[in-house]
This record gives sequence, C-alpha cells and structure tokens, in this order.
Amino acid sequence: MLALLIKTFLVQAFSIPSDSMQNTLQQGDRVLVDKLTPWFGSEPERGEVVVFHDPDNWLAGEPTPTPNALQQVLSWIGLMPSAEEKDLIKRVIGVGGDTVECKGTGPLRVNGKELTEPYVYPGNTPCSQDDQGGQFKVEVPEGHIWVMGDHRQNSRDSRYNQADENKGMVPVKEVVGRAIVIAWPVNRWTNLPVPDTFDQAGLDARAPAGAALSVAPQGLALAGAVPLVLLRRRRSGDGR
Repeated sequence: MLALLIKTFLVQAFSIPSDSMQNTLQQGDRVLVDKLTPWFGSEPERGEVVVFHDPDNWLAGEPTPTPNALQQVLSWIGLMPSAEEKDLIKRVIGVGGDTVECKGTGPLRVNGKELTEPYVYPGNTPCSQDDQGGQFKVEVPEGHIWVMGDHRQNSRDSRYNQADENKGMVPVKEVVGRAIVIAWPVNRWTNLPVPDTFDQAGLDARAPAGAALSVAPQGLALAGAVPLVLLRRRRSGDGR
C-alpha cells in the first residue's frame, strides 16, 4: 500500500530507452519524476523536463516491449504501468500564451527572446532547416505546452506532430510530472534544474492571471525505494 501511494501521488521512476534527450539524459538513465506538485495546482514551466502520456498517437506503430516476469508482477500490484501505457519525456519550451519560433538554424525564440541552450546535443543546431518541422512559429494555447528534445536532430516532438489534433501541443492534463533527478547510474546522479536562459527578463509575456501555487519538493530523492518503469520515446530515426 505504501509503495502504491508513493507511485500514485509522490514520485515515480522511469527508464530512458532512447537518445532524444541527449546529453541531458542518456539511454539507460533512470529518472525520478515528481508527481506531487500537480496536486497543489502547479503546472509545467518552461525549461522543465517532463514525462507525459502520448497525446495524439505520437508513438503509433512503435513496438510494445514484452515485459519480463518481474515487470509483470510490478505491473499487477500497481508499481509499474502496464505494457499498453505509452509515455514520453521532453523539455518544456513554451507554455500557454507563449509564442515559440524557429527560423534558419536558430536560435530558438520564445516571446521574441532568444534562448541560449547549452543543453542542446553537441553538433545540433537549435533549429533545423528541414521542411517538416524545423521551421515554425506557433502560439501555445492555454492548458497546453510545447515540448522539444535536447537532441534536436533526433527527437520527434511537438515540431513533427503539428498535423495532429492538438497541433503538436501537449495538454497539461496529460503531464505525469517533472523529472527532478537522475537516480541511476550512480556516476550520473544529479538533479535536473531549469536552465538559466528560461529566467531571463522579459521572457514571460503572458498576463499573470491566477498564478498557480508552485511547490518543488526536490528532496523527494527516493531512488532506492521506487521501482523502475518503462518509458518509450519517439526518435526521428526509429520513431521514438
């Protein structure tokens, strides 16, 4: 019962199987996701790394991994999602009311402000010049977020799903929580702070209507007590 309570309301662990968030997250990393703050009315903020349910079949056609015996047991007792659950992990770039724009190879702009993005994978440009999703200017509706992978040339994210029902946006209601720490392997143990570029003056062009309570219990480092779960993400090459 305690483990189920932790998994449902406090923190959950996810395993990273692909490269769309390199180098922030590496394939094989385990991250802890804070699921508590949404219960206090907090919504995703720019720069956060979040886990969310597949909003518009972004993972359509992806093979479903066959769980082993241990995974089946953990799923049965509620400590792990079933094999049918499909979640993704990306960085929040824009929130409701924002205008997000990419021209040429970058930089990426939010509300007209250039982002300095040291977390982007080495050798990648903030924007790409392909005609499918590399060049865009979007307005994020309230109750939604615009997400992108840090490995820009290997992440099938909001940019490449603009023809879907939500036009590439992720409804806030589909967000599981914020990834707060890399818990495994031990030599990569670190927290996942919001990069400084998202704190620059003038970036928040939205009207401050009804600011939500923000609670960030970074101390929820329960790495050794929480089971790992499967997390599948779309890649530009193999769909994750």
